[in-house]
Amino acid sequence: MVKRNYQIELKGKKIAKAMTKNANVSLKFSLELIREIKGKRLDKSEAFLGRIVDMKEHLPLRVYKKKVAHRRGDARSFTKSGKYPVKTAKIWISLLQSVKANADYAGLDADNLIITHAFASQGYRRYSFQSQGRIGGKRRIKKAAHIEIAVREAA
Repeated sequence: MVKRNYQIELKGKKIAKAMTKNANVSLKFSLELIREIKGKRLDKSEAFLGRIVDMKEHLPLRVYKKKVAHRRGDARSFTKSGKYPVKTAKIWISLLQSVKANADYAGLDADNLIITHAFASQGYRRYSFQSQGRIGGKRRIKKAAHIEIAVREAA
């Protein structure tokens, strides 16, 4: 099914929302990113995602951490294991820029926004087949996720 509605209902309040449907990103990395950026300021979250893209800072993995190496330095978010999900971080940066533009259009102060809601759910699976010299071949599954975000002005 196509995602049409937001997971959150906040009518009448000064908020801004943005959504990306069937983004070509990992749901697991998106959930870990949500845990890190929810409740934080929008500009700090964008800077954090930019450091992930530049591979200067890793995304701490607390739930999906099986067979993930530890990273050097002190523990972040109570764990030392982490990865650098560059593709996921780039999609989230574009979503944050979209919600910032929506907030500016709604008359909110774009420099003073806090992330109040972030949600990710599984999108459509896209299948492709890698030929292996046989009739059947090997089936590959491409990941997709619906992601949404809502921000409000900091008091």
